[in-house]
Amino acid sequence: MSSSSSFIALAKRCAPSLLARGHAFAPAALSHRAALTTRSRPTQSEALPAMPPAIEDEPLSPPTFLQSVNHFFTRAASLTDIEPGLMDVIRACNSVVQFRFPLRRDDGSVEVLTGYRAQHSTHVLPTKGGIRYAPDVNLQEVKALAALMTYKCALVEVPFGGAKGGVCIDRRNYSTEELERVTRRFTHELHARNLIGSGKDVPAPDYGTGPQEMSWIRDTFSQLNPGHMFTAGCVTGKPVGHGGIRGRQSATGLGVFYAIRTMLDQPNILKQVGLSSPGIQGKTFVIQGFGNVGYWTAKFVEEDGGKIVAIGERDGIVYDREKGISIPALKDHLMGNNGSVENFTNEDSPTVRVIPDTDLICGIECDVFVPAALESVIHGDNADMVKAKIIAEAANGPVTADADEILNERGGIAIIPDLLANSMGVMCSYVEWSKNMTGMRLGRLTKRFEESHGRHLVDVLESNGINLSKQQKNNVIAGADEETHVRSGLEDTMIAACEQVVDIAKEKNCSLRDAAYVKALESIAGHYSRAGNWP
Repeated sequence: MSSSSSFIALAKRCAPSLLARGHAFAPAALSHRAALTTRSRPTQSEALPAMPPAIEDEPLSPPTFLQSVNHFFTRAASLTDIEPGLMDVIRACNSVVQFRFPLRRDDGSVEVLTGYRAQHSTHVLPTKGGIRYAPDVNLQEVKALAALMTYKCALVEVPFGGAKGGVCIDRRNYSTEELERVTRRFTHELHARNLIGSGKDVPAPDYGTGPQEMSWIRDTFSQLNPGHMFTAGCVTGKPVGHGGIRGRQSATGLGVFYAIRTMLDQPNILKQVGLSSPGIQGKTFVIQGFGNVGYWTAKFVEEDGGKIVAIGERDGIVYDREKGISIPALKDHLMGNNGSVENFTNEDSPTVRVIPDTDLICGIECDVFVPAALESVIHGDNADMVKAKIIAEAANGPVTADADEILNERGGIAIIPDLLANSMGVMCSYVEWSKNMTGMRLGRLTKRFEESHGRHLVDVLESNGINLSKQQKNNVIAGADEETHVRSGLEDTMIAACEQVVDIAKEKNCSLRDAAYVKALESIAGHYSRAGNWP
């Protein structure tokens, strides 16, 4: 049976798997793909419930992003004791809005654009999720991303529900003035539908948007709500001078780095993938995508002693196994060559190659592969090419459901799932939102006190004959500024989440992805159980 038809067979049995308690699940130790595709038809006594409304479409080949998310949800649900009706509530998308609005172009013409906003779960408020500007934004995509955001927030204990939005445009075809008009009108449309506000729904940057668009959103919302005390909290990812927070730009990539580093310190993970030594030092890395997340991940990995042997970009792969890719050199080259890797010399390395076929990125041998750009990079047709020992999903949905089944069945590989690996973007957004709600910069009340305490400690040490170097004195005296607070919070959160996921995976004999979903689902179910069902 092909991987595609195998996935279809699996999905037909697994999609409605919020089974009644008497239903038999395949043991967690077995491959779900193998167990479910060979399972016999249910008997009358264990008839499956009707397909829940959260899944509208028959499984496709390859699976869509939404189908993959629902499949992962269902697979993890089989490992919990959560009541099936409650599981239906958790999975269903609470609301999704599609609307159209006009844009006056610079040449005077009018273009009608399509926008979306999905709120997957309102079990806690506000909901939270990015806004992307891309020509292929669609209803299914924003629903999948909103669901993933719900599970991501629950996993790392950020008190937001999941949301996502977007506008169908290719921003390269619009002037700065046109993008401002698009953003302000999109904000107006959200406001008219009660879909934005510091206690309702808080957007953030995503693919095709950044701090400038978030600044326009805040300004538009402020003008629509004069006198509102917490307008800064209506959106995150803003420039520092307009209510943003230091450390936001590197947060997601730094989180990916923390996730990889933590997993490489777990003895059972090292044993599973066949690595003999812990830590990033000396490990080989391949990174697909050198945008914001890919760049910062690569930068922190390189600084910690990892060797990046290949980086894939839109027009090719730069490959240098002997020397390793110089991250500063590649950044400078891309900035000076309109984002093209063509003619990259890697600091005049004689062993560097530029490979035009970007599809080959998955087949490069390495210890850690980091897909940091696109969805569905690894799918059923190329999963067998993967030669990495660990996949760290810096992008959302880079491994499809059928590919995930193939890789799990093959064994010897660990996948750090997207809802864990790239979750520090929303964690940093939570810190920014909290700052906006209090109006207080992190470290403002403590930095000088900590420095004074450090000076006193240095004086005590030196009065007792212990002399410190200048650098040592500076390290002891330094008080934590805002970015230090942010990085400390991201590191603590990621380490705790990774260790919890590893423990669950060991307890239930399941993959890291299943374990991450189990923790998220049990957290959300616990909230519903405590809050009750009202009205």
